[in-house]
Amino acid sequence: MARSRQAFGEGFALLAECLLTGVWLLLAALPVVTIPAALAAASRHVAAYVDGESTGWGGFWADFRTAWGASWRTGLALVGAGLLVTLNLLVLAQEGVPGRPGFALATFIVAGLAATVLLRAAAAWAPGTRWRSLLAASLAETRGDASGTAILLGGLAVLVACAWALWLLVVPMSGCLVGAAVAVRRRRIAREAEERRV
Repeated sequence: MARSRQAFGEGFALLAECLLTGVWLLLAALPVVTIPAALAAASRHVAAYVDGESTGWGGFWADFRTAWGASWRTGLALVGAGLLVTLNLLVLAQEGVPGRPGFALATFIVAGLAATVLLRAAAAWAPGTRWRSLLAASLAETRGDASGTAILLGGLAVLVACAWALWLLVVPMSGCLVGAAVAVRRRRIAREAEERRV
């Protein structure tokens, strides 16, 4: 019983930390072009918390500044991709466009997979790493780790549903999504280590 209470307390504390991280993440991501850097700093914060390392507001912003210096090109590419997806959906919203449902579904799937690649790259970021290498590795992981990709796509779907129902829920759900990205990365690393031992 004591162990169950301790596990519940640890899980609840992690949830609270993810919710707080969601606030910091959205503040850092307000300019939009800073989204990759914000996700990277948030992922580092959650990972450090799980590892029992000293982490807080100052560490988050230090990581954010470091990540921003290397990720601004990725941020610009993200803005361009977002504008392209928005334009595509605006065109598909018009009456008379042939195959609208299929093209809309394909647009959402591609956007979701691209977001999954970005989340994986952010979860793997460390100072000094190149975003091009992170994104290439994350693309391969997205293809090779179907269950992890499904988890992240499910998290993205929940985030979108929460935003549609009540936009304020985006704040806590963003932190939870970052936590999911960190968990998916660690699960994959643990599985690969186990396979090497076997």
